[in-house]
Amino acid sequence: MIAITKKPASVLAMTLLATTATAGLSAQELDAANDAVATTADADVLTTVVGSVPADLSGLTEGPDVEGIISARNDGKMMVTNASGNTTVSLSSGTEVRARKGLFGMNRQQLGQDALLNGLPVKIKTVQWNNGLVATRVTFSDDDLETANMIRGGTQQQFAQQGAAIGENKAGVSANAAATEALRGRFGDIDQYNVKGTTNVYFGSGRWNLSPQARNDLCAAAEQAGAMDNALLLVVGYTDSTGSYEVNQALSEKRAGRVVNYLQQQCSWKPYRMLTPTGMADSDPAADNSTAEGKAQNRRVAVNILVSKSVDGM
Repeated sequence: MIAITKKPASVLAMTLLATTATAGLSAQELDAANDAVATTADADVLTTVVGSVPADLSGLTEGPDVEGIISARNDGKMMVTNASGNTTVSLSSGTEVRARKGLFGMNRQQLGQDALLNGLPVKIKTVQWNNGLVATRVTFSDDDLETANMIRGGTQQQFAQQGAAIGENKAGVSANAAATEALRGRFGDIDQYNVKGTTNVYFGSGRWNLSPQARNDLCAAAEQAGAMDNALLLVVGYTDSTGSYEVNQALSEKRAGRVVNYLQQQCSWKPYRMLTPTGMADSDPAADNSTAEGKAQNRRVAVNILVSKSVDGM
């Protein structure tokens, strides 16, 4: 899986206009079309496309392959983030969405576009259209889809808990129902978040204590998130493949819990801006577990900075 850097590069907003759609328009209609195009100076946004993406993508010029993590979805487009930055790709009714499963990923299951969840690592074949890219095929592993679904479920389950925490923090009394509605108002559908950055911290075999480097990185991540309006932190713990599932599950939870405690106690991150930590055992490995170097990369906790589209201008 390609990790998002702790300080992702700013993305220049691209303006895509369909010349065939604007031909023959009046001056007023052209002004209205121009006003509808999203522009930005410093924020990561998805490009607004004027015109319908064709269903038949055959005959279009082949575009570059795109690989990374889905960091945003909006109106038939998705942003894919990797170590090089962000790429916006449009989706068509002709786009194939397939999950790889089985030995070497040879078996493929065709799915709907609703399977393209934020946080899902994907590989995309593209064609060029209207000065942008359109996905002809999106593939991902069945295991990665399961992980993305678990994270999605975890964020949805936090509405009531986070709402209660906000209510108690601000009013000093229990106001669960009202606080939950307030949280929905602030963050909209929290499942529809943008991933603004990910920090990984690493652990020794069988251990969950934090190294000095990990402590510095965690407070740097909290500082980065604190500079963003309404950011939440989602903490996910992992292990390498050594040991049984039961042992690894407990260890991944201990690592995630230790990170959460440090963020709150030493980095001054407010509990009500933290989603409940998740332990994923040895699933979703970042590297090959057959080597010592790969196992070291897999003994990690990922701290994800999330901002809802409703407050991120998406």
